[in-house]
Parts: sequence; structure tokens; C-alpha cells
Amino acid sequence: MHGAAVRKLRIDIPDCAHPLAAPTAASANGCASESLAPHAERGPFRPEVWRNARQRSTVRLAAYYFRAADVVAVVGLAVLALWSLGSLDVKTLTVGAVLPLATGVVVALALLRSLGLYRFGPEPTPLLHLVGVVGIVALAIMAALLVGLGLDGHGLGPVLPWGLAATVCLAALHGLWRVLAARWRRQGLLSPNIVIVGATRNAEALIQRALDRRDLNVLGVFDDRLARSPDRLAGVPVLGGANALLTHRMLPYVDRIVLAIDAEAGARVRELTRRLETLPNPLTVLFDSDASREAALNRLAGPSLAEIGAAPDDDRRAFAKRVQDLVIGALALVVFAPVMAAVALAVRLDSPGPILFRQRRHGFNQETIVVWKFRSMRHCDADATASRQVVADDDRVTRVGRFIRASSLDELPQLFNVLRGEMSLVGPRPHAIGMRTGETESALLVAEYAHRHRIKPGMTGWAAVRGSRGPVDTEAEVRRRVELDIDYIQRQSFWLDLWIILITIPVLLGDRAAVR
Repeated sequence: MHGAAVRKLRIDIPDCAHPLAAPTAASANGCASESLAPHAERGPFRPEVWRNARQRSTVRLAAYYFRAADVVAVVGLAVLALWSLGSLDVKTLTVGAVLPLATGVVVALALLRSLGLYRFGPEPTPLLHLVGVVGIVALAIMAALLVGLGLDGHGLGPVLPWGLAATVCLAALHGLWRVLAARWRRQGLLSPNIVIVGATRNAEALIQRALDRRDLNVLGVFDDRLARSPDRLAGVPVLGGANALLTHRMLPYVDRIVLAIDAEAGARVRELTRRLETLPNPLTVLFDSDASREAALNRLAGPSLAEIGAAPDDDRRAFAKRVQDLVIGALALVVFAPVMAAVALAVRLDSPGPILFRQRRHGFNQETIVVWKFRSMRHCDADATASRQVVADDDRVTRVGRFIRASSLDELPQLFNVLRGEMSLVGPRPHAIGMRTGETESALLVAEYAHRHRIKPGMTGWAAVRGSRGPVDTEAEVRRRVELDIDYIQRQSFWLDLWIILITIPVLLGDRAAVR
């Protein structure tokens, strides 16, 4: 609901560049002398392949694509069965001719959804899963036959051919999906990544239980009392204090932060919660009891893939938003292709330098992404860190640059970021990493600034259509931008996104006062 490809960090990269390396592990030669000892940060939950939270959430949403493929297969086979028997003649088509087969289709799809065959957890076994699929189609065939018999035998002809074809097709599809899910599970893509704050007995018990279950990855432990903390807790490395977590390079890979402090230390829990709530990563407080710990593990591990049929949740909204991005984004790319070609030619003829400008910005969960724009400044004055924000009549902006910035045509290449999944059509605008407001980094002016990263950034957004776009020159402007972005994240829906998309062009063209 997010240029250069995002790197996949594998286990053979240098420790100084690894997400679990100390946050100070950067110096002139690439590794600081103060970094952790070789391999010291490697723990028992180290994933086979490092992928950030956005990439891993994309895998979890595969259940919705699985469901869509089943719908296409079952309905398509029903249409094919009717066509092969000559029952699709519009002139002779009756409700009775299609009602039995339609009943079978509805029963099959409803049971596949309601019986949890899109969860793809460790249970049931693959064989039992396939038996369930065959049993569901058999029940659908029986329901179709009963309806047909109730109609004096009308519409029974295509039921058995459809049932046999659906059984073979669904068994093959679900067998393939089980293979894919098993591969994702081996790579750790279906196991949530967490970090624990507090090197306590409660945390150690949680890690030991997670080691037994193997459905949750504990990447590291952080504790302010480093003098009294061990180097490892049940094999998991202690990587620093709570403040180190706030800027640690592993954050884009973390699905949730777990606060495992003794319940008696109420003041410490409140203080740590206040500090950690500034991060975009969800926060869970774990209480010290066997029952609550097991329940917490079940909630943290969750379903292996996004569950179909539950109440509306973040996964369902994320899937709807992704489909919206792919469909509208692809159509927009086709429609605006001639415009983009004309802009690219104008940029090339107007001033020397590359046509596109690339800038590192924060994406979902503070992932670093490379955002593409048409170059609007002289190449020698490019400002990749936005240390100096654009002002009215900025001498760095070219003649063509003034036009494409005023009309927001310079943003069109971000359609590629949208199709790649790094951005969304609608969301908080991505700011350059290290962007400054005056002499201060913008992210330091508002405590809730990082909450903007709880959703993928967008080409347009609620803040943009409410007048907060372009440079933010004062603390008040930064605060208003953050408030509008958080308001959008809390209210986000398919229809709100669609409305924002529809009014973006009129709003931008009607606002001549904003500096862009």
C-alpha cells in the first residue's frame, strides 16, 4: 500500500555491512574498529536470505493471489464445461441449465475459503491438504447434483466433467503452492522477525520457546543496562541499548519490537515505551507468565500467509492497495508514456546531464529506496540529500525544470517505483534521507516523524491535496505534514485512495502559490 533494486543481503556479506552489525560499523575503510567481533552478531535465528519487511509482507499476501487463481480456474472450467456441451447459446440459456453448476462453483470456492486452505501453516501436511481439496470438490459436485435433481435433471450434464477437471486443476495448483510455501518457510520469509528490548529472564524464556517452535525469528536483544547484560541471551546477541535500536540498520528487517521488562518495573516500561513508540515498527509489551508468553508467541507468529476470510485487517487493505497500484499504475504509465517521452527529450535538450535524477529516500518501515524523478536542476547543483530545500525562483532549477516542477510532471518516473512495489500511488510523500529544515534534520523536529513510514510512500497523498506539499521550511510545517500523514494512515481505504487520485491533478493545477 515502495531506481535501483533493493539489495538482498545474504549470509556471506562482510559483518560490518550486515543489518545486525553495530550501528557504528562505518568508517573510511568500510569497517570501524569498534564493530563487533567477527561473527559475534550471528544468532540461531539468522535468516537464509535477508529481506526487509516490505518484501516479506509481499510474500505473505500471496494467499490472496492464490485465492484469485482458484476463482479463475473454477469459474473458467465451469464456463468451458458449459461451452463444450453447447449450453452457452444465449437464445436457449435458462436459469435451470446453469443453476446446478453455479451451485457447485459457489460451494467449492466458499469451502476452500472457510476451511482455511489458504493459511498454509505447518499443518495440515501436504497430503492432508490435497485430500481436503479433493473432498471439497466432491462436496461441491454433490451439492450441484442435488440441485439438478431438484430441477428434474436439468443442468446435470456439465457437472461431472467440471468436477473432474476442477479436482485435477485445484490439486495441481495447491500442490504447487505448498511447494512455494515450503520454500518461503525455509528461507524464513514466512516467519516474523522481532527484536527484544530487555535482557531479562522473561526474554530468555521467550527465546527458548521460540527456538522450540521455529515459527519466529528473534534477531537481537537490546538492553540499556549493558554493564549487567550478557553478550548473548540464549544464543541471541545483545546488540546495544535501547537508543542504539532507534537508529540501528536492522530496523527495516524487523516486523515487531517486543518489550520484555519485568512488570514490577512500571516506570521503566513507560519510559522505554515512550522512546520506542517513535519508531514505525509495531511494539508489543510481554508480561512474565507462561500462559501469556505462549499466547504472545501465537500472536507474534500469526498465520504463515495472510489469512482469507477473517475480519478486515492490515493484510487485506494492503492487498487491495497493491492491486489498485498495479492496475491504475499500469494504465497511467500507458497514458502518460507520450508525455514522459516529451519531457525526457526536453530535459535532454535544455541542459547537459542525465535525464533522470535519483535520490535515496525512506520507504516503508524506514527501508532505503531509490526514487526516480525527471531532472529539474542543473546537474552540477544536484542535491541528493535535500540539505537545501528548493525556494521560489531557485537559481539551481532549469527552464524546463520550472515547468515540470510546477506541473508535477517531474514525478512521473515514480510510476516505476509504484509498479516495483517500493511506493504506492497514494501515501505520505517520501522525504530525502537527511532532509533539513533550516539547520536541523527534519526527522528530529517531530517525535512522531517516523510514523509516516508505517505505510509505503506515495506519488500523491492526503497531505498533498490538503495543501502541505513541496518544501517544509519551518517546524510548524513539518509538524502539520506529519499530522496529515498520520491522519491518512489511520483512515486509509480503497475509496479514500481513489478520491485522492481523482482530485490530485485539479488541486495541483489550481495551486499556483506552492513552491515545487
